[in-house]
Amino acid sequence: MGSRDDDGQNAEGQGYAADINSIREAQARIAPYVHKTPILSSTSINAIAGKQLFFKCECFQKAGAFKIRGASNSIFALDDIQAAKGVVTHSSGNHAAAVALAAKLRGIPAYIVIPENAPACKVENVNRYGGQVIWSDVTMESRESTAKKVQEETGAILIHPFNDKYTIRIRNASYRVLTVSLS
Repeated sequence: MGSRDDDGQNAEGQGYAADINSIREAQARIAPYVHKTPILSSTSINAIAGKQLFFKCECFQKAGAFKIRGASNSIFALDDIQAAKGVVTHSSGNHAAAVALAAKLRGIPAYIVIPENAPACKVENVNRYGGQVIWSDVTMESRESTAKKVQEETGAILIHPFNDKYTIRIRNASYRVLTVSLS
């Protein structure tokens, strides 16, 4: 387990840029908690495209999406003191479920701020993984202010849905497989 501050910075103040070492660290950190998903190719699609394409099948991932990678990296990067009070995020979709599942795997509370117009299936996923649903209005401002209030009340660490270096680093690493294969 690592140590990080609330805005996605690690204890040394490193920013968002990923290097190969941080990607390898993230890969090792999440390996016990995520599936190694297949990379497949299609002869038919390759013929249409005129080149060989590779598809990273994250639909087979835990929680049904690649977002479990970033959520797991973020949550397992927390030290035990940081993790003890749980995590909070705001999302109406796969990130919400991924944070709930990663927190469950870590054995900590997950407070998930969800806008009132979220699809029922997404809310069911959060509930199934043990996340505590907290409703907000549909605006980003409402989501963020509700998450901030939960953070202040509980001491939970914010796992931002898209502006967090631990989440970004591992998600970008997943896409590099496809990008490198296409060039």
